[in-house]
Amino acid sequence: MINLEIKKAARKNNMQRCKEKGIIIPTFEQMKYPDKIPHEIKERLKGTGLWDVDPLNLFRITWKNEPVESGGGFGEVNYLEFPNELTGVKAKIIGLTGKWFPTGAHKVGATFGCLVPALLTGNFDSTCQKAVWPSTGNYCRGGAFNSALLGCQSVAILPQEMSKERFTWLKQIAGEVIATPGCESNVKEIFDKCKELQATRNDIVIFNQFEEFGNYLWHYEITANAISEVFDKLQKHSSNKLNMAGYISSTGSAGTIAAGDALKNKHPFVKIGASEALQCPTLLNNGYGAHRIEGIGDKHVPWIHNVRNTDFIFAVDDNDCLELVRLFNEKKGKEYLIRQNVNEELVAKLDLLGISGIANLISAIKFAKYNELTERDVVFIILTDSMQLYGSRLSELTEKLGTFTEESAIRAYNKSCLGISTDNMLETNYHDKKRIHNLKYFTWIEQQNKDINELNAQWYDYPDYWDKTRCIAGQIDEMIKEFNNEVNSL
Repeated sequence: MINLEIKKAARKNNMQRCKEKGIIIPTFEQMKYPDKIPHEIKERLKGTGLWDVDPLNLFRITWKNEPVESGGGFGEVNYLEFPNELTGVKAKIIGLTGKWFPTGAHKVGATFGCLVPALLTGNFDSTCQKAVWPSTGNYCRGGAFNSALLGCQSVAILPQEMSKERFTWLKQIAGEVIATPGCESNVKEIFDKCKELQATRNDIVIFNQFEEFGNYLWHYEITANAISEVFDKLQKHSSNKLNMAGYISSTGSAGTIAAGDALKNKHPFVKIGASEALQCPTLLNNGYGAHRIEGIGDKHVPWIHNVRNTDFIFAVDDNDCLELVRLFNEKKGKEYLIRQNVNEELVAKLDLLGISGIANLISAIKFAKYNELTERDVVFIILTDSMQLYGSRLSELTEKLGTFTEESAIRAYNKSCLGISTDNMLETNYHDKKRIHNLKYFTWIEQQNKDINELNAQWYDYPDYWDKTRCIAGQIDEMIKEFNNEVNSL
């Protein structure tokens, strides 16, 4: 789980490093409720860019940043609501927008949850060790960024076929950038590189998002709280009693989907759906392959995925995702959507959906159709990042497929929005969930040498196993306060 054992010498080194660099670490509570951030820090942030490599930006690890590139304060949770004119379903589909995090993706939160406990305890020594961030995209970007903010050296690992934007930016932030063979579905190759580094270097600590419970905890605490606040706001302004019907997230590292565990505690009837690529249907059909939904990872079940809480599996055709990438971002596509009575203000914001966000939207449409949801039902999705990170993909699609015309827009809208069907999905029963859980054995026991007893505990000691992580956010916050006080007293 999360190791909170103290190593005094390394912890002291970390405190000295934070003192030298003027680093103050925010608490989970401040990430939930930025109004609790000290006034002087808010004032200093007014002169700080959202992507600036400045320790102050640790306080911008929240869903509540003012949606501006520089100098912003804090407000309500950033989200979009997708109307019937776009989705073809009656349910309210709400997407939390990740663009307004530093680095343009919410993964800075997940990496904070992994790195900070290790800094507080001394299980990572920022003065002599490098933080290794294995990823299929945004996680290593968030890890490299937080490492820089916290005065640490970093190593970013990601597949060589990820977008140019990722590599260009990483080379400016990370101390080392390692490209592994393949695309987003080649996770084992990333794990193999980590094993190689462990065998040949003694100056590294690997923060593997697929097994790090700090990733799970951050979303359980912060993302779930943001969703609950948006739901409460919608309910307050609705004349009808609303129902939180679903929460849909690509599995990826299984960090983001952990927010669903917290939502179920508050809304017992909410259904959690896992979104993946049809071209690599790991959860749906024990499948394999390659796909173009960047950053979601697959061909294995993450160690931190609480499979017993996953109620639906959705396999999304990556062709539909790329059709909507063009529809939402090309001029002819936007013009056509406006003529279909999609709100012009929303159309202007559709670039807030990155490729995985579009996959989640498609899954939510499947979910709403399958369950015959009404206007009183609300489905939440996560828009991890935006098209800001995929501009080169638009150019590549134009080069490959030609100019996006009105005819292209008509096809994309009617096929990949209104025409989405309920094929290639599964409402999971007990035995479906057990089958998916059992897939962990091959990756984590055979390949990564995890303890078989812990694998069994994840299933048979449910929910006690998961509660051991869920309950420690308050303890970590107290450790952060103590650490900051000791840094200040040096």
